[in-house]
Amino acid sequence: MNGESVLRAFLLGTPSEVAPRLLNAELTSDLGPRVVLRVTEVEAYAGLGQDPGSHAHRRRTERNSAMFGPPGRAYVYFTYGMHWCLNVVAHPEGEAGAVLIRAGEVVQGLASARSRRPAARSDRDLARGPARLASALGVTGDQDGVDLLDPHSPLRLALSTHPVESSRLEFGPRTGVAGAGAPTPWRFWLAGEPTVSPHRPARRPEAGAERR
Repeated sequence: MNGESVLRAFLLGTPSEVAPRLLNAELTSDLGPRVVLRVTEVEAYAGLGQDPGSHAHRRRTERNSAMFGPPGRAYVYFTYGMHWCLNVVAHPEGEAGAVLIRAGEVVQGLASARSRRPAARSDRDLARGPARLASALGVTGDQDGVDLLDPHSPLRLALSTHPVESSRLEFGPRTGVAGAGAPTPWRFWLAGEPTVSPHRPARRPEAGAERR
């Protein structure tokens, strides 16, 4: 298999298996001047009937349809009426699921990221949180469903060749998830990384799948 096929097969695992392996992966955005980001924090979300915190828990909708698509696609959603968030679709064939990219370090294109995030007080805050990360990369709803493994895509994912040492991997409950999905420990991050966002519990339970 070629490199693209190997990576797509890798993403056929369950979201909770794939999520920690995406730490240290790189996202490259050519949505304008190039910005490259190293992933430092992620969250896993499973599919139908499997995860009360997931957008795909109850049914397939127009909004969440990318979560049911081929692994390796982007699932981009709009939340709280103002923010875009980027996910990597990852699940076994016939199911649904995705990994939310919560935070990262900008390793190339700092000037471009700063221009998109003028409110950031320091470089560590450029992509510290999923909405900030999407903004730093220039991601909007136009990228929903984009193939992140296509070498010609304007938004691309590349796995790290350096596996994360177990001593650096931390995990715990997901941020902002309420109800039955609140305690699920599917948030993964790199210990000691200043770009990792602070954990915040949900403000209140919501009807249906929780926001994230």
